Amino acid sequence: MIGFWSMAVGISLFKLLLLPSYKSTDFDVHRNWLAITHSLPVRKWYFESTSEWTLDYPPFFAWFECLLSQFAVLFDPEMLKVENVDYRSYATILFQQLSVIVTDLVYVYGVKEFCALFVSKTRKSSEKEDILQSPVIYQGRNMSAAFWFATLLNFKHIYLYIAPAYFVYLLRCYVFQSNEEGRIKWRSFSILRLIGLGIIVIAVFTLSLGPFIILNQIPQLLSRLFPFKRGLCHAYWAPNFWAMYNIVDKGLSVTGTRLKLFSVKNITTATMTGGLVQEFDHSVLPSISPIITLILSTVSMLPSLFILWSQPKGVQSFVRALILCAFGSFMFGWHVHEKAILMIIIPLSLLAIDEKKDAQIFLFMSTIGHYSLFPLLYTQFESPIKICLLVLTTLFNFTSLANVHREAWSYTSLPLLSTIESIYLLGVIPLELYSSIGHYILGLNHTLPFLPLLLTSVYCSIGVIYCWIKFYMLSYSDKPKYGKQH
Repeated sequence: MIGFWSMAVGISLFKLLLLPSYKSTDFDVHRNWLAITHSLPVRKWYFESTSEWTLDYPPFFAWFECLLSQFAVLFDPEMLKVENVDYRSYATILFQQLSVIVTDLVYVYGVKEFCALFVSKTRKSSEKEDILQSPVIYQGRNMSAAFWFATLLNFKHIYLYIAPAYFVYLLRCYVFQSNEEGRIKWRSFSILRLIGLGIIVIAVFTLSLGPFIILNQIPQLLSRLFPFKRGLCHAYWAPNFWAMYNIVDKGLSVTGTRLKLFSVKNITTATMTGGLVQEFDHSVLPSISPIITLILSTVSMLPSLFILWSQPKGVQSFVRALILCAFGSFMFGWHVHEKAILMIIIPLSLLAIDEKKDAQIFLFMSTIGHYSLFPLLYTQFESPIKICLLVLTTLFNFTSLANVHREAWSYTSLPLLSTIESIYLLGVIPLELYSSIGHYILGLNHTLPFLPLLLTSVYCSIGVIYCWIKFYMLSYSDKPKYGKQH
């Protein structure tokens, strides 16, 4: 593990080199949360609205911010005053960046445990079955898995997207058992195991929500966690189905207005292409409500959950269902944040080493998915950093997986990908050149300021939708090999 720790130290040092270069788009958000949790009593946390960046994460994360604030005061006490909106001293920026680097050690530990598990398994078996999963679930520690996932939900509720996969897997493969053919043994139902899981989950949520239940603030807390008035799409469009839906509606409204083909009910000045967090009505296509997004997200998950329930084939089937749940919620969810695409890419990486076809999807998805995050780092000063990081990461991914699956580089396509897939990925080069340079040379940054954002979102949406369909077909048509059930 010496090489692993050397890499971890190297990455941390690299982050330290970047300290003066940029700050996150969420900088003001977290500074305000530090101030709220440090300066105000708990009963006011989810009511405070001096800044537009109100506290909208679950209680565990709020307490985590409160803990960080005890160290923040040593850097600059002024950052912890709620009324200091848009406060950005150098000490504040330094603290926020250092807090990220330090807390990243949690991920370093997780990667270390996974790598140790991988090495241990490969030394014992010539096959790589069941090694590429969540280490806790792979080790059969289902109760621990329930505890940590419940805890995770109370840090960040975005993980509700993948909760159905956890629920179905634990119920099917822990509360019930299977016979030799993989069919469920109904008489194997264990009430004790079900009660055990329930106690763990209820205990975690009670610890998290208990103070706010006592304060009779659950409705207020839920209104902050699920702000449906923020609109269908996030400020920067996530590359999903709704990005395509919006652009089709915009195209129809413009075409219909100019050609007078039909009456457009709600013509406004590019409301949905303005890159702002707001509610809007579609001009031609039916407007979308939160309940519609919930129904579509649920329907998109059901096939994967049904297969996980009826034909579980080891914990790898759980990982596939988890990815498809994340895919479905990303594709059709309400107010989806672009960063939610990482919930797809990260678990996909666990499958990429084992199966060649999974590696193909991972390489395609990771490249286009990470590129779709570029609008979050929007200043020209940050462009060299994000471009270099994407290039280095992509080269590493392609080179490593090409070696693992013994795939050679060619002149007609990228390793493991088809010619068409390769051409599509390479298309981000002219797109980025236009977004970073051409748009300004043409002087369109004043008349059409959000055109690069629009083009990036729509272009990446095509690739994400393609990966979603291909992964669904791969998971339940080609029937890749699975490991033994635990």
